[in-house]
Amino acid sequence: MMLLISCALVLRVTPALAAPATVHRHHHARARHAAKLHPSRLPAGPRGQTLVSGRRRHRRAALEPRHTHPAVQLSELPLQRFRMLPPLRGSRESLLRQNERADQEGLARIEDDQALASMSKSKDLVVVPESAGLHIDPRLEPGRRFCRPWTAHFLADLAETHYARFHSALQVNSAVRTVAYQRRLLLINGNAAPAEGDTRSPHLTGEAIDIGKKGLSTSEVGWMRAYLLALQSEGKLDVEEEFEQACFHISVYKSYTPDSSANPPLQVAVKTPPAHPAARIRHRHTASLLAARIR
Repeated sequence: MMLLISCALVLRVTPALAAPATVHRHHHARARHAAKLHPSRLPAGPRGQTLVSGRRRHRRAALEPRHTHPAVQLSELPLQRFRMLPPLRGSRESLLRQNERADQEGLARIEDDQALASMSKSKDLVVVPESAGLHIDPRLEPGRRFCRPWTAHFLADLAETHYARFHSALQVNSAVRTVAYQRRLLLINGNAAPAEGDTRSPHLTGEAIDIGKKGLSTSEVGWMRAYLLALQSEGKLDVEEEFEQACFHISVYKSYTPDSSANPPLQVAVKTPPAHPAARIRHRHTASLLAARIR
């Protein structure tokens, strides 16, 4: 009988003891829910501080910046960018000038393959200097892979400088042509220069070459324009940028080398270029410095 009375008392007393804790938790839950809707209704702490759960304090602390001043700052100097030079388009005046320079330098037009073979034997024409930095279009016939000695020196210089910067090769698409070949070319290529007259093709003298643009990046094309424009301004060559065949047509003049009678070796390696006279080095460096500004 006493045991039953004790159990009844326990059952009556326990809910009374648990009620305050339940009410307390329920009160804080309602307060947190109200705080989400109205942050200003958060209850105040012992010192006037807002009561926020530990999880929310940790989340807020993670979002706050730890340093008021960054350790690394960008340079105040603006990054320099150089605009792409416009295309070096050809013109009738340019073609006339190229033929006038050839006449002044006493360069004869090569009539046929027999004359070409004779000039290559006498070293008036030399083989285009292939190297790691300069390739020849495989479609170009072996008998057309010749040019004037000063043009070969220019190609070696250009290939060396370009390869040192871009680690890629340039390609020669066309070199010497004969009058007979140019006549045949006119039948299939309406963009080709005539074989006779004041505007005849400079390729007939052997001092002109075409360097292909196909495969060159935008930076390489811009660099080529700057390099060639500097030499053209000094009267060392004339350049016409073509778009039908996508190439740089370049006529190199005797003045590119002080001693135009010097013949370069048939094969010129990029790492061991031929010796350059002081004047040629100065001209080449002028073009290189200008071309280096194009990115």
